[in-house]
Amino acid sequence: MVFMHGNRVEVFQASSDEAWKPYMNDFIGVHGIVTDPDTSINDPDDLIEVSLHGKGTYRLPQDCLRILPDTR
Repeated sequence: MVFMHGNRVEVFQASSDEAWKPYMNDFIGVHGIVTDPDTSINDPDDLIEVSLHGKGTYRLPQDCLRILPDTR
């Protein structure tokens, strides 16, 4: 899946990536916006920066994210 700057996303599952920490389980179900997708590399193993509503901004593994439909 290709993430782009501004995509609305949901953390829908825990990641199998080693970057996933136990405190991140609190992020499951939280929505956010992609702020830095690392599109120059476009590697599915890279972490991407997501601003999570009410939680802050984090670099998260891509396998825990899914793009939400645009409801604008």
